[in-house]
Amino acid sequence: MGPAGEVLWDVALPASPSRLPGATMAGFADRGRTPAGLRLIPPPAVTLALVFGPGTVVLSGAAGRGSVVAGLGFGTTRVRQAADFSCVQVRLPPAVAGAVLGVRPAELGGAFVALDDLWGRDAARLAERLSETSSWDERFALTDAVLARRAEAGPAADPEVAWAWRRLVRTRGLVRVERLASEVGWSRKRLWSRFQAQIGLPPKRAARLVRFDHAVHRLVAGQEAAFVAADAGYADQSHLHRDVRAFTGITPATVAGEPFLTVDDVAWPSSR
Repeated sequence: MGPAGEVLWDVALPASPSRLPGATMAGFADRGRTPAGLRLIPPPAVTLALVFGPGTVVLSGAAGRGSVVAGLGFGTTRVRQAADFSCVQVRLPPAVAGAVLGVRPAELGGAFVALDDLWGRDAARLAERLSETSSWDERFALTDAVLARRAEAGPAADPEVAWAWRRLVRTRGLVRVERLASEVGWSRKRLWSRFQAQIGLPPKRAARLVRFDHAVHRLVAGQEAAFVAADAGYADQSHLHRDVRAFTGITPATVAGEPFLTVDDVAWPSSR
């Protein structure tokens, strides 16, 4: 959705869940209305955008015009140019992403990276195959098969790290790091080190991102900031304001109308 409820993209969803645990997909087709300057808001996932077809998308701070990947908490990024593009967007749990991408999320540095730089010619081949495929169901099946095959050969995260990430998500970022460490049988220092290296953020900041995601979607749904702050575990409304600013660069009142967020209930219903 855009200003005044304008539909910016056609959205398609897969009929079946991904073979990769926790991974979700959605298909986007531009209606020629994606505005330059569109702000991208970081989800609690590694984001893979497989761009195909004749159109282009150019992001601030990202090289090239094709498919991109971004680690957790990628910061304030905007669309510089977009025209008649289609893409399969995949949200990967960070504990799974390292195996799929061939590099740990920490190596992405919280920035958008051209998929060509990670996969070489395989990125272009996948884009070509997606362009040649006639239906979204086939595109989702193709994407899932490629990602599942890559996941089998890539580096797996420690089971303790994967469990700690899932626990953060289930508790909406409200579990303390000390408790996480105790539950996996590690010292706080060991959990911090392994988690940072394999997930891409230290546990405390990852918890902030998960909590922010929950809170910001409550704001999009029209709930009052004071209520959201209390319910999401913030110390007060000012604390919520600071976190929204830190992850988006804008205020809670402004973020509630961002198109990148308002489409989430359609594109990612299972995560709401």
